[in-house]
Amino acid sequence: MKFLIAAALALLSHTAAAQLLLSANDNKVLLENGRVRTLREPKPDTLSIIDIGANPPVMKAEIPVPASVVGPPNAIAITPDERLALVVASQRPDPAEPGKLIAGNGLTVVDLAASPPQVIATLPTGQGPASITINRAGTLALVANRMEGTINVFRIAGTTVTPVGRLDAGTLGSELAAVVFTPDGKRALVTRQGDHLVAVLAIEGEKVTKLDREMTAGVRPYGLAVAPDGKYALVANLGRNTGDADTVSLIDLTRDPWRVGDTVSVGQSPEGIAISADSRFAAVTVINGSNQPANSPFFGTSQVKILRIENGKAQLVGEAQVGPWTQGVAFAPDGRRVFVGTMGERNIHVFTLAEDGKLSESGPPIAVAGGSASLKVSDKPR
Repeated sequence: MKFLIAAALALLSHTAAAQLLLSANDNKVLLENGRVRTLREPKPDTLSIIDIGANPPVMKAEIPVPASVVGPPNAIAITPDERLALVVASQRPDPAEPGKLIAGNGLTVVDLAASPPQVIATLPTGQGPASITINRAGTLALVANRMEGTINVFRIAGTTVTPVGRLDAGTLGSELAAVVFTPDGKRALVTRQGDHLVAVLAIEGEKVTKLDREMTAGVRPYGLAVAPDGKYALVANLGRNTGDADTVSLIDLTRDPWRVGDTVSVGQSPEGIAISADSRFAAVTVINGSNQPANSPFFGTSQVKILRIENGKAQLVGEAQVGPWTQGVAFAPDGRRVFVGTMGERNIHVFTLAEDGKLSESGPPIAVAGGSASLKVSDKPR
């Protein structure tokens, strides 16, 4: 009996320590010497559900869920209680023409508490949903629609997700990219890669409106993260994929009105960006020409770079090489591990972050069922 009680307590302890990392994996396309090829008969896209509370991380499940590498790697959101995952995909196969992709138009709701996890709903969105965010209260979600310049608003209550509104946050040419709530849930930022602006949304209950404030960060603002302490946001400026060094911009959220307070060069084509729980460090994935032909003068190896944020400024302090066509990045809750997804290798690299910002690979990459296009660690309270 004592053994059974001890085993049960150990199991409860492990469950309480669980922390989920999700990877949305695209199986529709391959990168072949700088050219993206669309498969005529692709395997289903997948969602990988990984327990990073275990050491080494444990793959809990992989289930079919639509995903897309087109769009910033902000296409997953997790409710704070880790009950639901919401996933969007900006592209989907054309049922009328194999080998062709068309705009996606749906939000997939996954019950993470089911055994095994399962899709429980698919809800309509605008055309080309590129990213999704959930507020800290776990009651509201926003979806940025890349192909029409709109934001969908969804209510979350238990396991039920309900559409409650839609608003214009730009035009078709704005090409909305990432949308992220601020920690207090009263504002959200939206990157608009098409017209090089960052817009601000105001939230009152379930009412969402666009404010008359548009900031200029850099060329094609794309990936987006907001610091957990609410003092700043970071924008990965994708650039034009012409071999030039691109940038990350810091938006100062402590000043009124909000404004870009610093910009730092990070290399070719930054996409994914994440901030540690203590708001001291940020990680950004840089494609660095790994999506170019091997004979291109701009061909290179993907990287993840670490920024230290102090006094409203960003400073590069560490970097490491990763597999080609890198996409999403996420921090473990303790800020000491960094996870980096790749499309080219179809895996997730695991790094340890030192106090000085230096990175070291802490184990073999985690293989996933498809090209890792988006990563998300839950914001479960500890």
